Amino acid sequence: MRIVTYDPGQWETFIDEWVSSLKTKYHKVLRYTGANDRGIDVAGFADKNYLKGGWDNYQCKHYRDAITPGTAWPEIGKMLWYSFCGEFVPPRAYYFVAPRGTGTTLTQFLTNAPALKAALIDAWPKAVADKITSTQAIKLEGKFAAYVDAFDFSIFQPMSPREVIEQHRATPYFIPRFGGGLPPRPLVGAPPTDLGEHESGYVSRLLEAYADHTKANVPDLAALKAWKPLEDHFKRQRECFYHAEALRVFVRDKVEPGTFEGLQDEIFHGVADTADENHPDGFTRVKAVTQAAQDTPLDAHPLGASALVKDKRGICHQLANEDRLKWTK
Repeated sequence: MRIVTYDPGQWETFIDEWVSSLKTKYHKVLRYTGANDRGIDVAGFADKNYLKGGWDNYQCKHYRDAITPGTAWPEIGKMLWYSFCGEFVPPRAYYFVAPRGTGTTLTQFLTNAPALKAALIDAWPKAVADKITSTQAIKLEGKFAAYVDAFDFSIFQPMSPREVIEQHRATPYFIPRFGGGLPPRPLVGAPPTDLGEHESGYVSRLLEAYADHTKANVPDLAALKAWKPLEDHFKRQRECFYHAEALRVFVRDKVEPGTFEGLQDEIFHGVADTADENHPDGFTRVKAVTQAAQDTPLDAHPLGASALVKDKRGICHQLANEDRLKWTK
């Protein structure tokens, strides 16, 4: 499992990515850092009451080995003490999260609430009392002892690394980090009959290229009916443009921000020299550039396996929309 090889910095980055997937099930997700975190690492809040409402705690640890009871006792102690003090209401669930998960002994305790409580109380004097705060030892006595005795220890639960990875799968960072490719793409329908506002740029540039080729005025799409090959070419280019737009939308929430733009950049650099070469006319340049785009290898790009011929050609027209490609000089 790749995550066990991460150093603390890489684990922290991975947890940051994973947290983003939790936002789909919570009103808000916050990460607490620093020495005064009161035992809270990553908190998922069910409502606007935050720590005073329904919330879950994800205690994230990065160790070479699985988490042991000795590691867990102080963290559980902090949760008990600070909830007793009224800093927050106890979470609905408290998960221990680590690259190698929880060890056998701790897992047995976490799946047996009475045994967990008894073991914690027994370990308290030596393993917990002086590890909750740096200013005093917290003894398990009086009202606090009664609070601990009545506490619902079933909230403390193990979370396997596999569960974390499955939640991470919902983030746009999963594919770049672990590979595996995108899910199958839905079929792309035919372009709508009417041109959309987002098509004005590349359509105007194509009409200019056709006029450059025919040496006649081509003011609008209706004029293309005089040249059947050009009319057919335009229909194919528009279909390609919509394929590229569909790919943009399809990957939007599945890959890291900027990944699709990176694909466009790969295409641009793959066709730039062809676009700069001398061509008899703009139409010839369009055909040469879109062919160069089709031939551009994308094996090293995260979206390479998902980019079809129509996508590659359509990206050229997206680039024309952005004035990065021009067909006439």
